[in-house]
Amino acid sequence: MRVCLLYDCLFPHTVGGAERWYANLAERLAADGHEVTYLTLRQWPRGERPRIDERVQVICAGPRMGLYTNDGRRRILPPLAFGLGVLWHLLRKGHRYEVVHTASFPYFSLLAAGVTRALGRFALVVDWHEVWSRAYWREYLGPVGGAIGYAVQLACTRLPQRAFCFSRLHAARLRDEGLRGELTVLAGEYAGPLDPSPPETAEPLVVFAGRMIPEKRAPLGVAGVAAAAGRIPGLRGIFFGEGPGRGAVLEAIAAQARRAAIVAPGFVDSAEVDAALRKALCMLLPSRREGYGMVVVEAASRGTPSVVVAGEDNAATELVEVGVNGFIAADASAEAIAAAIERVHEAGMELRESTAAWFAHHAERLSLEHSLQVVLENYGAASERR
Repeated sequence: MRVCLLYDCLFPHTVGGAERWYANLAERLAADGHEVTYLTLRQWPRGERPRIDERVQVICAGPRMGLYTNDGRRRILPPLAFGLGVLWHLLRKGHRYEVVHTASFPYFSLLAAGVTRALGRFALVVDWHEVWSRAYWREYLGPVGGAIGYAVQLACTRLPQRAFCFSRLHAARLRDEGLRGELTVLAGEYAGPLDPSPPETAEPLVVFAGRMIPEKRAPLGVAGVAAAAGRIPGLRGIFFGEGPGRGAVLEAIAAQARRAAIVAPGFVDSAEVDAALRKALCMLLPSRREGYGMVVVEAASRGTPSVVVAGEDNAATELVEVGVNGFIAADASAEAIAAAIERVHEAGMELRESTAAWFAHHAERLSLEHSLQVVLENYGAASERR
């Protein structure tokens, strides 16, 4: 089968859940003998080869561009450039593909695929990692920009497509927004071992691991750890990750220096993150907006429970069974986060053992392999109906 993948980022040149998903998908398709083309923006220096399976043909649909503003929000120009590059490519070569598989966001590449679908006679498959509410669009871009963003998202839901979501939250929103086409919820993107590690005795350590952007609310996590340190002797925190919000994290750490020992070493080797997660009391994900929450699964595979924060845009709460593999802070306050961390501490080894058991029970369903198999089955069905 001839498949074209569309995403403006490519792992490991940029790091994130969607980047890993498309890189894994491309490599799996190529390993199964499919002809795979990956359209993206350039993220590597000229003269270098992109670091992905040699059997995958990577085509640059736009120049190397900064994707984020200084405050961590997506810039408008790169999605526009990528959308135009995708449009030009599919107008010329769309007929070569049986399936075009794209992320919904940034939306201009999806619109380009949608308007060329009939001409190219390819099946259109779309991953909706998130579906933003009208209110969130307004908050994110203001009244005018938010209205435009929401209208573009709405137009994308109306395109004939076979859709995938990674949470019940966003699947329900997609249906409510008027999706035209079949919808499947994929339960997993976890690519690690399916046998859980025996849980280790916890140290008084809270770990955050993620891109430091406003939506992740790492500074709130710092305040939550500091508040919990007053109740749990010797509690400390480590915040892994880079991003435009790291300066705010360092300021929050400095402000809490007298209350708790918290560090932010930046981007480190995965082995260092793994070692910290294994011995951590809990993994903390204070995000207000998540399309999935992979780090919850990764922590559970090590027998480490998670603390997440309740919120209408946070699908990561779907991965936490309260009292079994972690706790959900009731609101976005340092006090609520501290109370959840304290509950993890009180639960002790029993919670770590139940976390490992939770992972063992759900591992196959949450695995990348399971989701890839569902995608491949849908490719066949979509291609037959194109």
